[in-house]
Amino acid sequence: MNNNPLRALDALGQHVWLDNLSRTLLQEGELDRYIEQDGVSGVTSNPAIFYNALSKSPYYRDELAQLKTSEPSAEARYERLVIADIQAACDRLRAVFDKSSGNAGYVSLEVSPHLDHDEAGTLLAARRLHAAVGRPNLLVKIPSTPEGIRAFEQLTSEGINVNVTLMFSLSHAAAVAQAYIRGAQRWVAQGGAPTALKSVASIFMSRVDTLVDKKLDAIGTPEALALRGKSAVALGKLAYQHYLELFHGETFASLAAVGVRPQYQLWASTGTKNAAYSDVLYVEPLIGPETVNTLPDATLIAFRDHGKVAATLTNDVADAAAQKAKLAALGIDLDEVGEQLQIEGLALFAQAYDKLLDIVS
Repeated sequence: MNNNPLRALDALGQHVWLDNLSRTLLQEGELDRYIEQDGVSGVTSNPAIFYNALSKSPYYRDELAQLKTSEPSAEARYERLVIADIQAACDRLRAVFDKSSGNAGYVSLEVSPHLDHDEAGTLLAARRLHAAVGRPNLLVKIPSTPEGIRAFEQLTSEGINVNVTLMFSLSHAAAVAQAYIRGAQRWVAQGGAPTALKSVASIFMSRVDTLVDKKLDAIGTPEALALRGKSAVALGKLAYQHYLELFHGETFASLAAVGVRPQYQLWASTGTKNAAYSDVLYVEPLIGPETVNTLPDATLIAFRDHGKVAATLTNDVADAAAQKAKLAALGIDLDEVGEQLQIEGLALFAQAYDKLLDIVS
């Protein structure tokens, strides 16, 4: 365990979270092993993860059968099932939360994807889920649509902690960070405890390369093909530079002085989709302080087996900027890519959510 690369990430200031949750992981002790042996200090979930859990795990059957006789709403049945899992995961991570004074040990639960463009509905759902889970180490998960960002700012001003998700561009990162600062200013001005706030900004990795590589393949020149597999890591490195400027600069200084935490960047979608690329492509180059990497099981196991640990996140920043510029010269705008990917991601989560409701109907 002393030679576990996952454990070594913590010494460099990066938290490892598990991008998975199911009653099987909880009931059979796998989550406990991840926490104890690998230093996993958080859990993220989404509709696709819970669809996989409910469709495969045998541990929901009895409770679901009972709910079908007592709860007429499919959405309420789904929430009852997954809130129990979220509460159990929060409880397993409570010691991590307490030991870190609330800087780690969080579990994320996403609002309905059908509220992606409904600010008022998102606010109501987030408040309801926050109250229903009733754990201080919950992060309500909200997408970085314009409506979601406005809801996020309001929730932060109320002291409700949020994981802002489905971020695919520097524009998304900038808008979300500014919303956090505005919300935190309001919370503190109203007398809220500065140290009670916690938020992460989830920037998705592998899907960026999948789409950009497709565009580069279509161009087909040697110059274009040489840029494949580099765009997501470049995005992460450039986003982190913006993070450092904002949260370690004058803009955030007054909030930092009273104890408000910066909004950590979280690397999401870190499972490598292209078999030609390293299975730890979205881990090794993105290691740095005040960040989170949320890993699916396969990527976590791969990094545990052969991951190389070094402070890499601030390396090769000039190369990252050059990657962005070269893509732009070829007509590939990473902000436009991010907008397309967000639309596609919202649709995929909505489909998974609808399939979830079919399972519990």
